[in-house]
Amino acid sequence: MENLVQLAMQNVNFAAIMPSLVLCCFGMAILLINVFMPRGKTTSASLISIIALLVTAVVSLQGWNNPQFGFAGHVALDNFATFFNMTFLLAAGLTILMSDDYLRREGYPIGEYYPLILFSTAGAMWMASGTDLMTIFLGLEVLSISLYILAGLFRHQLQSNEAGLKYFLLGAFSTGFLLYGIALLYGVAGTTNVADIGLYLSAHPAMIGNPMTVAGMLLMSIGFLFKIAAAPFHMWTPDVYQGAPTPVTAFMSAGPKAAAFAALMRVFILGLAGLQSEWTSLLWGLAILTMIIGNVTAIYQTNLKRMLAYSSIAHAGYALVGLVAANAVGVSGILFYMLAYTFMNLGAFAVLVLAGKKGEENLTLEGFSGFGFKRPFLGVAMTIFMLSLMGIPPTAGFAGKFYIFAGAIKSGYIWLAIIGVLNSAVSLYYYLRVIVYMYFKDPQEDYSWVSMHTGAVVSIVIAIVGVLYLGIIPGKIMEMAKLAIF
Repeated sequence: MENLVQLAMQNVNFAAIMPSLVLCCFGMAILLINVFMPRGKTTSASLISIIALLVTAVVSLQGWNNPQFGFAGHVALDNFATFFNMTFLLAAGLTILMSDDYLRREGYPIGEYYPLILFSTAGAMWMASGTDLMTIFLGLEVLSISLYILAGLFRHQLQSNEAGLKYFLLGAFSTGFLLYGIALLYGVAGTTNVADIGLYLSAHPAMIGNPMTVAGMLLMSIGFLFKIAAAPFHMWTPDVYQGAPTPVTAFMSAGPKAAAFAALMRVFILGLAGLQSEWTSLLWGLAILTMIIGNVTAIYQTNLKRMLAYSSIAHAGYALVGLVAANAVGVSGILFYMLAYTFMNLGAFAVLVLAGKKGEENLTLEGFSGFGFKRPFLGVAMTIFMLSLMGIPPTAGFAGKFYIFAGAIKSGYIWLAIIGVLNSAVSLYYYLRVIVYMYFKDPQEDYSWVSMHTGAVVSIVIAIVGVLYLGIIPGKIMEMAKLAIF
C-alpha cells in the first residue's frame, strides 16, 4: 500500500499544472475578498486579476524548453501548452483591462466577473496541456461553464439572457457529442491517453478503418468545431456575441477559440495520425464552408458585434487551412495566427467598449458615422485592427494568413490556399465599410459620451503594438511557434 501511495505521489508533479493552479487560487481569493468589499467596488478585483495573470505568465514560462509531465502523463506543460497559455493570458488580460469601467457604465459592477474570467482561462490551459481526453474534457467544461455565466451576466437584459441560455443549451448538446466520441475511441483503443491511442492505431492498422473509430473521430470533432465556431456548427455565434457583454464577447472570440484549436491539434495530430486522410478530407471541406459562410454573411450585417461574430467564423476557417496542411509551417502558422487574432480582434472590441453608449444600441455602422474625425485616436486604432483583420501588410493578420496559406501550398493544397485568398478579398468589403463610415460619412452625433478610460486605452495600445510588431517582425514569434509544435 505504501509503495502505491509513493508511486501516486511521484506521478502527481504539480509543476505540470502550476499555471492553472495559480490562477484558480487567485480566483478563489478574489471571491473571498469580494465578500468584504462594498457592493459595486470592483477596481481592486480587476487589479488583483491583472497581478494574477502576470504571476501566472511567469510561472507558465518556466515550462518553455523545460517540459513538465504530471498526473500519470495526463497533463503536459510543454512548449505547445506554454505558447497557448501565453495567448490565453493575453486574451484574459486585455479583457480585464477593458472591463471595469464598462461594467460600471452598464450598471453591473459584479466582483464575481473577474474570478470567472480566471477560471475560464484555467480551463483553457487544461485543454492545451491535456494529453488525455478526459483532461481535455475537464478543461472544456471548466471553460464552458464560466462562459455560460459570463454570457448571461446582464440578467435584466433580454439579449444577454438569450445569449447565456442559447450558449448553454447548444454547448451542452455539443459536449454530449464530444463525450460519445471519447467513449467510442476508448472502446476501440482501451485508453483515453492521446499518445496511447495513436500508438494503438499504428500497431493495429485494421482498426483505422473500423466504423467505431471513424464515428468516434467524427463525434469528437463536433465538440471542438462547435467551440471554434466552424460551419455548420456556428449558428450560436452571432446571437451570443451580440447579446453577451462586449468584453465577454471579445474574450470568447479569442481565448476559447484558441483552446479548442489547441485540443483539436493535439488530438488529431498525435492521437489520430492514422486517420489523417479521413480528417484531412473532412476539415478541407469544412474550412471552405466556414470561410464562405463567415465572409458572405458578414457582408449583410449592420451591427458591428454581429459583423465581428461572422468575421470570427471566417477566421476559424482560415486557421483550419493550417490544420489541413498538417505540416510544420501550417501547424506553427495556427499558433501564430491565434496570437495575432487575439491582438487584432480584442483591440477592435476594446474600441467598441469605449464607443458604446449604455445599452450599446449605437454599435452599428450608422452609429460609427464620422467617428474617426470626432475621436481620432480610436478611429486610427479601429482602422489598424480592420486592416489587420483584412490581412493587409504590414499587420499581424497578413503575416498569419501568409504562414497558413504557405503551409497549405507546401502540402499541395493549392486550390484551398486560393479559395482562402479569395475569401480574404471578399472580407475587404465589410471591413473597409467600417472605415468608410468612420471617415467618409457625416457625423450624426458628437460622441460626447466617449470617455478614454485608462484600462481600455491601455488594452488598445497593447493590441496596436502587438498587431504592428507581429506584422513587421514576425520571424521571432514564428520561430517560437515552430519550437512549440509536436
